[in-house]
Amino acid sequence: MVWIPALVEVGFGIAALAPFLIHRISVGQWRKKSIEYPLSTGELPPVTVLLPVWNESLILKKKLENLAAQNMRCSLLVIDSASTDSTVPLLKSWIKEHADAFDGTTVLEMQERLGKTEAVRQAIASLEAQQYQGLICMTDADAMLPPNAISRLQGWFADPSIGAVGARALRHQSVPSERSHRSMFELLREGESAHDSTPFLEGSCMMWRQRGFSSEQLNVHSNADDAQIATGIRLNGLRSIHDSEIYFEDIAPTSIEGQRRQKIRRGQGLQRLLVSHRKSWFDRRLGTFAKILRREAHFHLLAPILITGAGFAAVLRWSIIGLAGMPNGPLAIMHGSLALIELGFLTAWLLVRQGIKIPFLATLGTLFSGMEHLLAAHWHSLRGRSLHMWEQHSDTRTALAESDLN
Repeated sequence: MVWIPALVEVGFGIAALAPFLIHRISVGQWRKKSIEYPLSTGELPPVTVLLPVWNESLILKKKLENLAAQNMRCSLLVIDSASTDSTVPLLKSWIKEHADAFDGTTVLEMQERLGKTEAVRQAIASLEAQQYQGLICMTDADAMLPPNAISRLQGWFADPSIGAVGARALRHQSVPSERSHRSMFELLREGESAHDSTPFLEGSCMMWRQRGFSSEQLNVHSNADDAQIATGIRLNGLRSIHDSEIYFEDIAPTSIEGQRRQKIRRGQGLQRLLVSHRKSWFDRRLGTFAKILRREAHFHLLAPILITGAGFAAVLRWSIIGLAGMPNGPLAIMHGSLALIELGFLTAWLLVRQGIKIPFLATLGTLFSGMEHLLAAHWHSLRGRSLHMWEQHSDTRTALAESDLN
C-alpha cells in the first residue's frame, strides 16, 4: 500500500513544480532580448501623480516633498479615504505653503473608507470626467522616488505600444526571504516584459496611459489594484512592462509575521484577478500573454493545492509505514529517497520562515513559503473573508519617518 500515496505525492509534486521550471527556462530565454528605451522625438503626454492616502500624517510631508523634488513638472491628485488623523489638514496646509510645487493640485475626500481600490477607481473616474488624456503615475505614501523616477517612466510612452510601466522595489529592513522573493519575481517580470507583457506591476510606482484603462474595469471588492490595471491594459491592446532601471524605496514590515500578512493579502488579490480573467487564459488573440496568464494562474491558484495534496500523501505514507512497519527491497529505497527529498523541502521552508538564508535552499524555501501564503489566501477566500481592506503597517510608517529616506 505504500506505493499508492508515494505515487500520488510524486505526481502532485511534479504537476505543481514542473511549470515553475518551464517558466524559469522561458524567462531566461526571453530576458536575452531586452527592451530598448525609446528615444523621444516629440512632446510627451503630461503626467498627473495619483496619491491615495489614509491616515498618513506621520509621513505625508516627506512624501509631498519627495514628489516636489522630481526633475519634471506634473500635476497632483490626492484622494483621501476618510482619514481619522490630521492627514487632510496637513495636506491642505502644505499645498497652501507650496502653491507652485505642482502644475495643479486636486484633493478628493471620501466620506467613508472603502478600500484602496475604490479610492483609485474614484480618482481615475474624476480624471475621466475631465476628459484627461495624459499619463497617470500612481504612487504610495510610503514609497520614496529618486528625482528622475517620473521622467524615466514618462519616457517609455514615446513608444505608442506601451500602455503601462512599473518600477522595481528597493525595500529596506527586509528579511532575507523577502529579498529572495523580490529577486525571483522581478526576474520573472523582466522576462515577461521583454517577450510580451507582465500582468503584475508595483503600485508603489507605476504609470499608465489614461486612455488605456477604464475605471469601470476595477474590481473594488479586491485589492491588487496595480495588477488589475496592468493586466487590463494588456487585455485592452497595449503592453505592460517592468523597468528594472528605475526604483522606489520603502521599508518592509519589521516582523516576519507582518510580511506574511502582506503577502497573503497580495496573494488573494492576484488570485481573484486571475480567476476573473480565466477566459483569457486560452485566448489566441492575446498570443504569448495568454500563456503567461495560464502559467501565473497555475502558480497562484493550482500549485498551492497540489503541494498541499502532495503533503497529505506524504503524511499518509508515513502513517502506513508507522502502522505496518518499514517496507523491504525497492519500496524501502523509494521511501528512503522520498524521505530525503521531504527533509530537504521541509528544511528549506523552515529556514525561510525563520529568516535564515542558505544558498539554493533560500530559493526553494521562498517558493514553498509562497505556496503557504497562497494557500492561506485560498482559505480566506473559501471562508468568504476579503482582505481588500486592511490595517495599516504602522511600524513601516514610524521607521520611514525616522529614516533618512527622502
